[in-house]
Amino acid sequence: MAPRIVALVSTGGTIASRFSADHGGLFSMDGPEALLVPGLPALRVDPFCNLGSNRIDLALSLRLAQRIAAHLADPEVAGCVVTHGTDTMEESAFLASRVIGSEKPVVFTGAQFAADSPAPDGPGNLAAALRLAASRKARGLGVVVVFDGSAYAAEDVTKIDAQARAGFAGPHFGPVARIGRAGIRLLARPPRPAPLPAAGISPDVALLPAAMGMDGRSIDALVAAGMQGIVIEGFGCGNGTPELVAAVARARSRGVTCVVTTRCLRGETRPLYADGGALDLQRAGAILAGRLQGKKARILLALLLAGRRGSVTARDFGHDCRDPGQGRELGTGRPD
Repeated sequence: MAPRIVALVSTGGTIASRFSADHGGLFSMDGPEALLVPGLPALRVDPFCNLGSNRIDLALSLRLAQRIAAHLADPEVAGCVVTHGTDTMEESAFLASRVIGSEKPVVFTGAQFAADSPAPDGPGNLAAALRLAASRKARGLGVVVVFDGSAYAAEDVTKIDAQARAGFAGPHFGPVARIGRAGIRLLARPPRPAPLPAAGISPDVALLPAAMGMDGRSIDALVAAGMQGIVIEGFGCGNGTPELVAAVARARSRGVTCVVTTRCLRGETRPLYADGGALDLQRAGAILAGRLQGKKARILLALLLAGRRGSVTARDFGHDCRDPGQGRELGTGRPD
């Protein structure tokens, strides 16, 4: 018999928020029963937590992924939908994608407008997410985020607007599916990495965006604070400054893993530029993370640091690079 139940795991967020006189603002308060309307597929409702996603940390997000995996292990379950706040939805979705290996679909969704707003978007997003999770077409698609009728791969999706109804996009792959009145149309199946063992997740990984004129004091301070890993969102294709390069070398000498991403919406890190660029950062011992965004590289590094005894290497980020060896070509001239 084919699986017939969709697990609905609720975590709170705007989709569950209303104005609270006690708090003087929007507050996540609705339970999952408030999301249910007639005509939905057979559901198994799991009220995992009720928090704005600004309050979900790495440990809680890992427990959420483990809860999802437990539902998917049930032969009766066809797929899983997770309602989640949009602040950190892409991070929880990415974490789940790196530790869940099931072929059954996992669909994150939420809302940009609160449940008591004049035109809430939560019900429509939830209906689309449930349709996708229940569809055989979605098997093997991996973890996705569904918003405003489009599904985006977890490794690619990012929030591009703080409040607009279509608040998410996939800068590299675009939507992998459309869900509308005409049905479900699959557009792409991005390759999926092998799942990591979810032994734990390190809280001691920092994310540091590069800014004009930045020196190495921030990295030195993070090392002194006990960080095990530092992810640097570099300029352009992963460039920094000579001072940042020197600080990375000091961090590496203390055993701190350093990873470099790009602060750009699209594109990837490449070891092209010297004079403080990505080439120098790589020579100083940093790992270039390819197209992976900084917030997601932080999650991957936190999983890797908690799950192994040996060092994290560039090979661990190879799935997100154009080539696992990160290329050998060198650019000419100076960074723009």
